[in-house]
This record gives sequence, structure tokens and C-alpha cells, in this order.
Amino acid sequence: MSAESDMSVADTPAGRLQALFEGHRLTPTQRRIAHSMVRRAPDVPFLSSVELAELAGVSQPSVTRFAVALGFDGYPALRRHLREVAPVEQSPGSASFNEYQQAVEAEIENLRHLADLLADPRPVRRAGRLLAASRPLPVLGLRAAASQAYGFAYFAAKVHPDVRLLHEGGSMVQDRIDAAVRAGATALLCFALPRHPREVLDTLGHAKEAGLSVVTVADSAFAPVAKVSDLLLPAAVGTGLAFDTACAPMLLGRVLLEAMCDDLPDAQARLEEFDARAAARGLFVE
Repeated sequence: MSAESDMSVADTPAGRLQALFEGHRLTPTQRRIAHSMVRRAPDVPFLSSVELAELAGVSQPSVTRFAVALGFDGYPALRRHLREVAPVEQSPGSASFNEYQQAVEAEIENLRHLADLLADPRPVRRAGRLLAASRPLPVLGLRAAASQAYGFAYFAAKVHPDVRLLHEGGSMVQDRIDAAVRAGATALLCFALPRHPREVLDTLGHAKEAGLSVVTVADSAFAPVAKVSDLLLPAAVGTGLAFDTACAPMLLGRVLLEAMCDDLPDAQARLEEFDARAAARGLFVE
């Protein structure tokens, strides 16, 4: 083991920068700046705004806006803060995590937080009952959340008799919701991730007006979609990389699938039937 292997992430220049960025909703450009700062953490307190802009490949005004987004009056105030933060002595025996490892560590924390929330299983069980009872079951996810909705719908279709994926916005999505309601739908599941598209709010508002109960998986209980959701289940996204990572929302979606299966009496029979057909067709390579 190397002489620096026990040092915590927070005790490194990169870790202190990461802590400074946490809790702030940054634009993709601002995340690019943050990512560049983490990669050059020891040098950042001594860079000018022009030098940082060149390092990140952005404009100098973008660096100023970034500093303001973090709560400082401007970049000089941010740099002053970074210089005032005293470096922590490295303890023997450990190496600091790089920015990629830090992103993984942050996601592990998100999963731990989700586990704490699931200590009370009642909201998920209630959601499972609502989704199981809806025939058909529309599943909505636009833009960044489209892949979450697709993954849920793919597996849900193996146990639920009628799952309808809504992963493209535009004027047609409300028509498809109306059609689902006419066919007997009583609930809609939505995956809503940052940055939150306005059309998701409009679509959920329409779904509620049409009489559907809206179950939403979102990045926070205070997300904009909360006001148009009947039941919101939060799962934080990771913000340590240039683009959000969504391990916790994906896992929460699988938990919802499990809860839904518990309220579908023929779920196991449907799975066994699918496995038998898949084997007969040679669908999967063992």
C-alpha cells in the first residue's frame, strides 16, 4: 500500500473543490469549468479567470457566471476563498481519489441515501399498487429521462398486460395520454430528471386533468414536477461529471417494478411463460 492510501476524499484539494460544488445546480458549461478545476485542483487558487477559461475551453464571462452561481460576488472572491482554505496535512499511507473515483463515491452516497428513504416502504408499495391497477399503464420520460422510462417499460411489459412508453414529446404526447385514459388507464408513471423540460410539467398537468394519478421518480422532493405529481419518490442524481449520472433513479425504478409485481397476481406466471418462449426461440445465448 502506498504512503497516502488512507486519506479521505474531502481532505484533498480536489475533494474540497468537489464539496464546494455540491448542492449547486450547474449548467453543462459550468460543470465543464468545475471538472477542469477538479483536474487541476492544486493550481486553481492561482489561476486568473482568463487562464481558467482557457483551461476549460469556455469564455471568461462564463467563469464569472460560474463563480456567481456558487454564491460569490465574482471570480476574484471565489479565488480568494480557495486561497484562504488551508491545505490539510496528508496522513501517511494513502492516495487521493481522482475525479472519476469521486463521481463513483458520490453515487454510492446517493444510493445510501435512497436506502435510508426506503426504510419506510409505504410510499413505494402505494406506488406499486397504483401502477399495477392501471390498464393500460403509460410510462413517461422525456430527454434525459427517456432511457429511465424505456428501461422500466421494457421490464414492466414482461409482467404487466399493457405498458405504453411515452418517450417523445411534442403535440402527440397529450393525444396518447387521452387514448390511454379512454382505454382505462388510471395512473401514469413519470421519470423526471434535470434539467427539467417545461413540456414534462405541461404533460403531467394534462394527465392530472384527464383524471390520472401521477407517480413521479424525480431527483428531489422539491423538483418542479412535485406540484403536478400525486406521489413523488425522490432519488438524487450525481453531478460530479459533465453530465448527470442517474444510478439512484434507475435503481428506484427497479424497486418500483418489484413493488408492482407484488400487486400483479399473475406476474410470476407471465415471467415463466416469457422464459419458455424465449428458450423455444433461442432468443438468448447462454
